[in-house]
This record gives sequence, structure tokens and C-alpha cells, in this order.
Amino acid sequence: MLSTDIPPPLDVDPARRIFGLETEFGLHLDTGAARPVTPEEVAGHLFHSVVQWGRSSNVFLPNASRLYIDVGAHPEYATAECDTLTDLIAYDKAGERIVHGLVAGGEERLRAAGVEGTIHLYKNNTDSAGNSYGCHENYLVRRRADFKAFASALLPFLVTRQIVTGAGTITRTPSGAHFSFSPRADHMWEGLSSATTRSRPMINTRDEPHANAELYRRMHVIVGDSTMAEPTTLLKVGATDLILRLMEARVVLPELTLAREMQAIRDVAHDLTGAATVELADGRRLTAVEVQQQYIDLVRSHLGGVIAPTEEVDRILDLWQRGVDAVRSQDFSGVETELDWAIKHRLVMRYRDRLGCDLHDARLARLELAFHDVSPERGLFNRLQDQGLARRIVSEADIERAMTVAPQTTRARLRGEFVTRALESGRDFTVDWVHLKIAGSSGTTVLLKDPFRTEDARVDALLDALYPA
Repeated sequence: MLSTDIPPPLDVDPARRIFGLETEFGLHLDTGAARPVTPEEVAGHLFHSVVQWGRSSNVFLPNASRLYIDVGAHPEYATAECDTLTDLIAYDKAGERIVHGLVAGGEERLRAAGVEGTIHLYKNNTDSAGNSYGCHENYLVRRRADFKAFASALLPFLVTRQIVTGAGTITRTPSGAHFSFSPRADHMWEGLSSATTRSRPMINTRDEPHANAELYRRMHVIVGDSTMAEPTTLLKVGATDLILRLMEARVVLPELTLAREMQAIRDVAHDLTGAATVELADGRRLTAVEVQQQYIDLVRSHLGGVIAPTEEVDRILDLWQRGVDAVRSQDFSGVETELDWAIKHRLVMRYRDRLGCDLHDARLARLELAFHDVSPERGLFNRLQDQGLARRIVSEADIERAMTVAPQTTRARLRGEFVTRALESGRDFTVDWVHLKIAGSSGTTVLLKDPFRTEDARVDALLDALYPA
């Protein structure tokens, strides 16, 4: 039975937005086992404890986030709905800890199956076989009839955004190796599409808002890199949000439509000097630095109007400008503790010089992979962060709390409390982004269509039903 007494939508501040990040993790088993071990087998052992309590390898956690095995045996973690960037960063980082927490149990089960080995989980975007897996950004936007045109207008920003928010990578070709801004850029096939694997677009246009479809759509951006540094995540999502705010307010964006988007994203990715130009539809040629500077200037020109000046907005604009300036001047020192590509570039180049090798060297490939290892002990990024070589945005306490407690200012609070209480009660239940139900033929399904709502009498009744008198 579906609960029909759905509360009316809340009157929400237009500047308030729901954010979410989905991260697919690379999975590797380091073993000398005599028999072949498939990724699916490793993932199965990794998720054994999850299946034990969740009766599935696709579950919602007490922190209201989703954890599951995606296509290709990739562990995937989708954050709960967040309405602040600091919450988003905390829940994204909590995901790294949660998936790493499965490793010891997975290795133990492999040993019981006769396989000695170490499971590695990487927060990166490509593997040695040339496969790509994603980090998807989600932005709740108001429904509009011209959504495709609205989304298309964001593409020049996304194509050039990588010069500040890219993860950085060593690109190896038959003719040599060089350092690029983004590992994901070479794997994009088109600007917009409703597909994600058959045709990998920069923006996925499938109409799946996980909210009231009469009011909202979800801007599903899948072109971005997985980011290790908290300030990079702040900039990646924060700058995109600022541009979306202008677009939603009908501010006229600079005319920057690209003539060939796929050529542009690759040219920008492979030119660390920032001098490569992209061709616009009107025949002009601009560098990514020039394009990004126009977006920064546009945001600044609307501070105090469309965009309320806040300490966070100032922080985003400051890092955004310093990132663009670093590429323009080729002096990366001002951002080498904040932007992923600059942190990794510094590490790679120092090791290259120390080893006296070129970028093709296999030792640098191993170094780059270790940078993305989410293990607190083995992961090079985590060690750099512990040494103060990568700046923080959120505290350890914020991350620890985010591992078990849902965000308290969105719908996630209701889902998190329901999952927590249902697990405590031992009752069977089903849950997704919008539905809550206690299993049983007479159970009531509560539909949560408002992602901003944090209180709901129907959920209170459902929680009471978990502990019948």
C-alpha cells in the first residue's frame, strides 16, 4: 500500500541546492595465486559482509548513502543528498573509509578460498587496460522545458574546467609520455546523451530526478575526475554550482559554444601549458585559461545580486582564480597543496628527477596508482595529507560522523534514521532514494518526493511500526 497523504513541497530558497557524488572505485587483487581470480570473485568476497546484513550487494547505509557493486565489478558509493559543500566533501570522504573498511574481511575470505593476496581500492578513473570508470556529479535543478539547451550551455565550462579540477595523469602514447590535466577526458564521446556506457557523454540527460518530477530535474555530470584533495572537490562542485545559479537566474552567459567538443576536451587535457586553443562555433579560438577567466569574471560581476557573497563563495573564487593563474603563469606552487593535478604533478616530477627516468618508466606508473589508493597506510595521497602537503576542508570528526550519521538538513535524515532503526529492529525492509517500506504484504510504502524535507509524520509512523507494542 502506498501512503497517499504526501505533504506539499516546501518553499525552498532558490539558492539552496541538493548535491551528490557517485564514485566508482578501481579494484585490484595483488596475488601470486596459481589459479585465476576474476574481479567478480574479488568483489563478491569484498561485499560478503554487506550481503550478510543487507541481503544484497546493493544497499543503503545508515548514513543514507548507497553502496553497491556496479558493472565491471566496481565498488560504487553514492553520497546521501547534501545541501552544503562541506557536507558533500565529508560524505564523499566517508565513502573512501567505508569501502576500505571492507578490505580486511574480503582478504580473509579470499584466504579461506585458498587465495593469498592484498585487495587495493583506487579512487581513480582509468585502468591499465584502457577502461574508464566515473565520478558522477549530481545537481538538483528546477524543471524547465528547454533542459537540453540549458545543459548544452554548460558544456564549454565543463570542457575547460579540467585545467583547475582535473585529477592529473601521465598519458602514455607510442611516441612518448606527458603529464595531462585529466585521465577522464580521453574517454568522453559526446556532449549530451541519455546513455552512460554505450555512449559516454559529458552530461547524462536521462530524466531521473529522484524527486518530484513536476518540479525538478537532475543535472547528471559524468565528465569530471575523481578527486582526492578536498579543496579540489570544493572547487569542482562549487564553481559548477555558481555557474548553474547564473543560468537558472537567466543571466546571459558569454557566447562560448564549441565547434568540436570532443576535440576541444582532448586538446585542453593534453596541454599543461594552457596555450592550446579551442575553436568556438563562431570561428574564434580561445585558450582554456581565457574561457575559464570569462566564467570567473561573470560570477564576480553578479556578486551581491544573483549570488550572495559568502565566505565559501569567496573561497571558491579565490582558488578558482589561483588555479587559472597557475596555468597561465606556469608557476604551480600556489596551488600544489590544493588542486589534485598540481599535487600529483609535483610528486611525479620529483620522483622522475630522483630516479633519472622519463615519464614512461613503470615505477612512475606504480607511483601514480598508489596516489589513488584509499588505504590510510598505503595510499600516497593520504600520506601527503597527513604530512600537511594537501590542505583540508573538513575535520576528521566530520568524516567519522558522516560514516554513520546521515545529513541532517535534507531528506537523507529520514532515510538514514529509517535504515538505522530497521537494522536495529531486525525487521526486513526495502529502501531506495524515494521509497521506504517495512517488508510484508500489509506494509505501507512511504514516498519521499521532496529532497529538502527533514521531517515527515508518515516516516514517524513507519518508525513506530518497527517496534509494535
